Amino acid sequence: MNLIEELTWRGMFHDAMPGTAEHLATNAPITGYIGFDPTAASLHIGNLATIMLLVHLQRAGHRPVALVGGATGMIGDPSGKSAERNLLDEATLRHNQAGIQAQLEKFLDFSAGPTGALVVNNYDWFKEIGFLGFLREVGKHLTVNYMMAKDSVKRRISGNEDSGSDGISYTEFSYQLLQGYDFVHLNKMLNCTLQMGASDQWGNITTGTELIRRLSNAEEREAKAYALTGQLITKADGTKYGKSETGTVWLDPALTSPYQFYQFFLNSADVDAPRLIRVFTLLSEPEILAIEAEHAAAPHLRTLQKALAADVTTRVHSAEATEAAIAASQVLFGGGDLASLDEATLLDVFAGVPHLRVLRAEMTELNTTTFLSDFTLHKIFPSKGEARKMIQAGGVSINREKVASPDASVAALQHLAGKYLVVQKGKKNYFLVELV
Repeated sequence: MNLIEELTWRGMFHDAMPGTAEHLATNAPITGYIGFDPTAASLHIGNLATIMLLVHLQRAGHRPVALVGGATGMIGDPSGKSAERNLLDEATLRHNQAGIQAQLEKFLDFSAGPTGALVVNNYDWFKEIGFLGFLREVGKHLTVNYMMAKDSVKRRISGNEDSGSDGISYTEFSYQLLQGYDFVHLNKMLNCTLQMGASDQWGNITTGTELIRRLSNAEEREAKAYALTGQLITKADGTKYGKSETGTVWLDPALTSPYQFYQFFLNSADVDAPRLIRVFTLLSEPEILAIEAEHAAAPHLRTLQKALAADVTTRVHSAEATEAAIAASQVLFGGGDLASLDEATLLDVFAGVPHLRVLRAEMTELNTTTFLSDFTLHKIFPSKGEARKMIQAGGVSINREKVASPDASVAALQHLAGKYLVVQKGKKNYFLVELV
């Protein structure tokens, strides 16, 4: 199965320039690239869908190149934006680039050979180019009319108060020319003949193919250049995919923990999960169809979401991180060992429950009735009487152990991660008590 066929059955293919399929079929291995914006130290779920285009390019026998836009990151891409963004300094961009490259190495094979992946930084060639030289040698080959015809530019130029746009600066207007020159440079230096990206990048990508055509004609040399875009990943309701209740879902575990990452995919809606498992995993079509059939037989078991979450979390983080995330996710459903969770995961699991802080030194002489009422400022039980009554009815647990008696001492309780107690009141009411 060739690249376009693979992307098509997965629902990832959006468009390609005429001749792209034939070029891929008859010139293997070709070199293709995608640009990544280094304005954050980590890539996110939206980037992962684009990374998968490079993964499939390499699996189809071609060479993937990831371009980290150290130079264009200082400018800002107007595509999909209504306002100018803040520009970053070089030191920040270099830091971000290092983090992005480390993440890309988890997905692409960088070993030597004709299909070995490369990471390049466009700052490395733009820093050698002067402003006047760029205008003279490159800028003259694209007209302002051509550049203004791009949708991303037209939306910003025609912006009004209702759209939140205040127009576009020359800085961002020039972005497509700079990105187009990236393709020119890679075409010359690496014989790169394909640029890929999400569908909203079509205008910038075709600027590159047009610039290659015009420059090669002016230089009387032969050059090939093609474009291929993937579908933007959206939810069934059309909203952008990649945000959780707490914000962007990052690939960096310091920004989005493996547990939160796993939960994000586990909570995918049934209507979205079939597409997501095709885009974000490398499972074959027969494997996916078998999982979907099993899921359809018992949707409440969420077989499809579990397979999706486990696969992606393992590739982004590790098998060990996935096992820990699965164990942690079972905690709220009556399974799993609370004592096995580290502090960060424990806080993730109980992020949505009331978090109470109490003085450790004052707990030694308390019984459970007083602890669950007066000592916790009546946040768990409003009175000792109600606490005693529910304890006697067997409706209170601390760290998953039933409280046997209203007069039981709390001094002997095991502290999770050295300083926490998880109180369960009834079937669904949880409280996280931190000892300080």
